[in-house]
Amino acid sequence: MPLPLAVDEAPNPWLSWTYLHDNSDAILAATRQHVTLTAISVGLGLLLALPLALLARRSGRLETLVVGAAGVIYTIPSLALFAVLAPLTGLTEKTVVIGLTAYTLLVLVRNVLAGLQGVPEEVVEAARGMGLGPTRLLLRVQLPLALPAILAGVRVATVSTVALVTVGAVVSNGGLGQLIFEGFNNNFYRAEILTATLLCVLLAAVADALLLALEWALTPWTRR
Repeated sequence: MPLPLAVDEAPNPWLSWTYLHDNSDAILAATRQHVTLTAISVGLGLLLALPLALLARRSGRLETLVVGAAGVIYTIPSLALFAVLAPLTGLTEKTVVIGLTAYTLLVLVRNVLAGLQGVPEEVVEAARGMGLGPTRLLLRVQLPLALPAILAGVRVATVSTVALVTVGAVVSNGGLGQLIFEGFNNNFYRAEILTATLLCVLLAAVADALLLALEWALTPWTRR
């Protein structure tokens, strides 16, 4: 009768179809949570970045203040930020969303500002000469022309957020990061770690490709 293998000698492949088959529900659930956390965080970040960028455009001092504040938040280590938020919001998805949204602001505010500042002044003057007020000028002229820069910022923010979601595992809401942490805690289970890591990379690549296609569809004038 063969002796049982020791833990260090037990089969521990990097790729395992058995692991995928036996844990497909958990992998799908983690992937769904990863996508949801990323989409919500980037969406909220964009909603906050637009008014902040418009505020920053009013003066150089406001721009320095807004971009500087977003930069300070961006320099805070994610683990430290989640640790500060956890006593207030608990070990919930809300904690992860607040932290990830805050991290998107620097990239998004900068790109919205760059896009708006890149609109040719003669185009703005022509639109004013046609009777467009500030709101219609913004919605019909400035934002559409700033769209390539804004979407470029959304792409960068999305890819970085896909990576940062994994850190949310420290508050039990990290999507695929949860599987990575479990793999390390489960005698360094390679198949679980590698599967979750490859899915994170795949999500980032797919999200970037979809956003690039969206940018291509919404900005036909840049293809000329």
